[in-house]
Parts: sequence; structure tokens; C-alpha cells
Amino acid sequence: MIYIIDHKDSFTHNVVHQFENFDNVCCDNFNEINESKLDKANVIIFSPGPGSPKDYPYSSKIYKKFKGKKKIIGICLGFQQILYCEKGKIVQQNKIYHGYQSKVKVVSTSKLFKKNQKFTVGRYHSLKLQEPFAAKNFEITMRCDISNIAMAIENNKEKIYGFQFHPESFLTENGNLLIKKILSA
Repeated sequence: MIYIIDHKDSFTHNVVHQFENFDNVCCDNFNEINESKLDKANVIIFSPGPGSPKDYPYSSKIYKKFKGKKKIIGICLGFQQILYCEKGKIVQQNKIYHGYQSKVKVVSTSKLFKKNQKFTVGRYHSLKLQEPFAAKNFEITMRCDISNIAMAIENNKEKIYGFQFHPESFLTENGNLLIKKILSA
């Protein structure tokens, strides 16, 4: 089962529908977590949402509790939540990307994607990771082709993955393929 933590975002139900293609999904609001279902889940997804990761201390607590015990995937705010929990600094970007389509490039040796492979993705974010970022076992695997900001992370040892973009968006080409690769990793 996949457990999605909803950070009150309008995209969360699109995320639910996308992941239902691969497994049973349970989705609860970030402040109404069903601990029993969370414990039974194989995968935890931190959804997109408004605000900053620091606004969601219970999501940080869940991340720290299940890190290395369950597969964790973060999308947009969820991506930032993972980085924030790993002592990454999340900051305002100069340009806001809401409903913006751009190319991302695989920049390192990734277990899931080929180096130099490019994807067209949908972006909806005003925050970004301030670098340098050097958490143990984490690798930035995709970057924006234009701005070079971090767009994806992998921690294959502890099965933690994240996208700054929205794989469920119609602006993202092959979003289901991205999700399928991560769920099968």
C-alpha cells in the first residue's frame, strides 16, 4: 500500500490518481494521519503543498521515523521536506515557476535514469534548495537545463527519492514512467 500525506494541495488528488495505477493508495491530511495505515504502508509519499517545509513539523517527524525503513517519495513541497529534514536550506527563488514547463537533465550516475537523459516537466514552485548540499547517501540526479537548480534526488541505500517538479502534471512527459521506475527500485 502507498500512503500519501496530503499537505492541502490542489494537486494531491492528481498524485493519488497517478499512484493508483501502481498500488492501493491511502491519502490523509498531514494533521490527520492514520498511524495504523501509515505503519502498514510500503511507500510514503509527501505531497506538494503551500508554504515551506518548516510549516509541517509532523511531516518532518514522520520522515525521520520511517527513513531507511520504508520507501519515501517527495513531490515539490515533499521534495523540499526531505531536503529540509536532511539539513538542506530551502530558500525563495528569484523566478517563480507556477505552471511552467521546462527541461531537466540527468546529471549524475543514477540507478534509475541514464546520464544526460532529458525530460520535459511541469513546475509549480517558488522555493528551491540552496547549495551546496551534502547529506550522506543523497545525490542530486536531475537539474534544470536552464537554471541548473536541483530537480531530483536519490538515496538508493535508504530508498528515498524526490522531484522538485510534478510527475502527475499534464506538463510532464512520461510522468508515469518516472513513478514506475521509482516504485520498482
